[in-house]
Amino acid sequence: MNLRRIFLILVPYLWLLALFLVPFGIVLKIALSDIALAIPPYAPTLDITAGWEGIKRFFAGLDFENFVFLTQDDLYWRAYLSSVVIATVSTIATLIVGYPIAYGMACAPRHWQPMLVMLIILPFWTSFLIRVYSWIGILSQEGYLNQLLLWSGLINEPLMIINTNWAVYIGIVYTYLPFMVLPIYATLEKLDGSLLEAAEDLGCSRSSAFWLVTVPLSRPGIIAGSFLVFIPALGEFVIPSLLGGSKTLMIGKVLWEEFFSNRDWPVASTVAIILLLILIIPIILFQRNEQKQREADQ
Repeated sequence: MNLRRIFLILVPYLWLLALFLVPFGIVLKIALSDIALAIPPYAPTLDITAGWEGIKRFFAGLDFENFVFLTQDDLYWRAYLSSVVIATVSTIATLIVGYPIAYGMACAPRHWQPMLVMLIILPFWTSFLIRVYSWIGILSQEGYLNQLLLWSGLINEPLMIINTNWAVYIGIVYTYLPFMVLPIYATLEKLDGSLLEAAEDLGCSRSSAFWLVTVPLSRPGIIAGSFLVFIPALGEFVIPSLLGGSKTLMIGKVLWEEFFSNRDWPVASTVAIILLLILIIPIILFQRNEQKQREADQ
């Protein structure tokens, strides 16, 4: 029994070690290295055949110059700030669009709900790139959206939507909408309807019962969906590159350019390390808040 318990505890830690800690250590090592015209394009590299002297030369060549460099070039901080703003606005917009959809799914008859869930998941059956490319044909000046608005008489000349932040917001909301809808739906679907009836018996209107009972009880789904949208949106590269154009500044694009255009792996790894730290901060704050609430409830 003890061996079985040890095995069950060991498996997730080994998974964490193999898929997070080891890659993180490799990226951190590259971030502490210097760019070099070699393969791999950084130095120093560990030479085990040189013995202890090789190990000492390896650690002596590591430094924090790349982290200092990022503080001196405002391009990176503007990219981080722009990414946080775009990811935050996109998450709020996805929540505004996704919550009514999830609420409607939860209130639908039982025999309709599996089909509605399937409709939400259905876009994942199509390639991510194809779905993003399709928005170019919709949002471009000659696209379907402008043709519809011109035909309806709402505008006199085509709108410039593509290659703007508005196109990036639309792309992120469309792409990550299922990640917001499904956690909220899973929470609302388990909601006890008798609580709403009790609230209405105590004098609440339907709208008051919704805001005072339904929304607070769906908080776990809202938080889970927000994290599932915010975290990938913060480091998004494909959507801002295809829909945002050259003027949209996001850290994912900067990361790509450092790796593949400038071939500066140390600086790119440093950018990735700081991005990871930015993502960890809200998670830690959320866990502390949850712990305080559990302690208060006890």
